Amino acid sequence: MTPGVLGTFACTMHITCMATKTISLKIEAWERLRRARRSPDESFSEVVMRAEWPEVGITAGELLAVYGTSGPHLSDDALDRIDEADTADFPAEDKWDRP
Repeated sequence: MTPGVLGTFACTMHITCMATKTISLKIEAWERLRRARRSPDESFSEVVMRAEWPEVGITAGELLAVYGTSGPHLSDDALDRIDEADTADFPAEDKWDRP
C-alpha cells in the first residue's frame, strides 16, 4: 500500500454454522440410511429428520397401573428363585477397609 493512499480491503466469508455430532453405525444401518435417501444429494441428516419414531415408552405411573390390573407377572417358581438368590447375596468385600 502506498503511503498517504487509503486502501480498502474487503474480505467476504460465508460459513454455515451447523452443529454436528459424529456417530458410529453398523454397516447394515448405514446401508439402510443410504437407501432411504430420496436423491443422491440428500444428506443423512435430512433422511433422519424425515423419519418418524414411534412412542414406545411408558411412564412409571402407567407401568404401575398395568401391574395393578393384570395380576402377577412372575410365576411362583421365579419368585422363589429370586428370594433364594436374595438371601444368598452378601455385600462385596470392602477393598478400602484394610487392617
